[in-house]
Amino acid sequence: MSHDNPLRLLNAAGQSVWYDHIQRSMLTSGRLAQLIAEDDLRGITSNPSIFEKAITGSSDYDDALRRELQRDPGQTSRQLFFNLAVEDIRAAAIALRPTYDATAGVDGMVSLEVSPDLAHDVDATVREARELFARLALPNVMIKVPGTVPGLHAVERLIADGINVNVTLLFSVERYVSVAEAYLRGLERRRARGLPLDHIASVASFFVSRLDTTLDPLLAERQPELQGKIANANAKLAYQEYLEIFGGGHFAALRAAGARPQRLLWASTSTKNPAYPDLLYVDNLIGPDTVNTLPPATYDAFRDHGVVADTLEQDVEIALAHLAALPELGIDLSAVTDQLEIEGIDAFIQSFNKLLAAIEAKTSALPA
Repeated sequence: MSHDNPLRLLNAAGQSVWYDHIQRSMLTSGRLAQLIAEDDLRGITSNPSIFEKAITGSSDYDDALRRELQRDPGQTSRQLFFNLAVEDIRAAAIALRPTYDATAGVDGMVSLEVSPDLAHDVDATVREARELFARLALPNVMIKVPGTVPGLHAVERLIADGINVNVTLLFSVERYVSVAEAYLRGLERRRARGLPLDHIASVASFFVSRLDTTLDPLLAERQPELQGKIANANAKLAYQEYLEIFGGGHFAALRAAGARPQRLLWASTSTKNPAYPDLLYVDNLIGPDTVNTLPPATYDAFRDHGVVADTLEQDVEIALAHLAALPELGIDLSAVTDQLEIEGIDAFIQSFNKLLAAIEAKTSALPA
């Protein structure tokens, strides 16, 4: 086994490598076990789009669908989906359980998202998250909840319940700060009830590349040298907020009671623009106590030619200057990030609906 595998070095440097992909064949073929053994893979994230591609784009799930329908012919496509997803997530969590144990509960996490059409319904989100967490009944599972304004209330309640939460679809530093505060409030509520804090894990999934994809066309006309720079700058600023919140006095008291920091997780880290380096959103955001969830192509690229250096706290002043330049160029960053949140939820809802329709089509085509 090579000791200079950049993925292993990245984990050793304090940034956990998670895989932004899941599919039944990966679990049954031994591929996941191989990634864990060779690359020290530390976790897995899924979302409605990932499951949609896995289920509609393969025959991996046909037998499982048939079995499920024999077990209970009256299931809705939504119930069928969650039954399949729970099986995948459980198998992945079992494979990653040794990682969870070896890292004392920091890593080895597998994330499953609540239905994206609940993003603006606090009670329904909390109900479904509790139900999925209870069904999975494993300590190294996270329930993904979009970090919408209603989502913040759900996060606070779920953390108070002792449920591991991956807060997803974060695009702005302001919203990220609100998420960290919701996490602290959830821990406070739990501590006030005399309940333990030491097994609760949470990450805040901050989306990177989409910001450049949206801003680059505007910057091309107004200040071309800022193209491809804003997304990483925004992420670096979020990390500065993380250091302040989780290095501060409020968290110190919670830490003394056993709480862990809610780590920042870099998501949407594949490079969309072929003119940019393929590891633009990985190489520049390496720092301790963070996670980067890599889609397969980016994961393979980092294994091949990734360079591990502590970059997350480099050039912070330059990053701040880049962000400060935007209003002068007539670009309202918070309006852009609000729009990205709306589009992100819409994209997940579309994937989810397409997935449910595909499940219906598959089940009606299955021989009785």
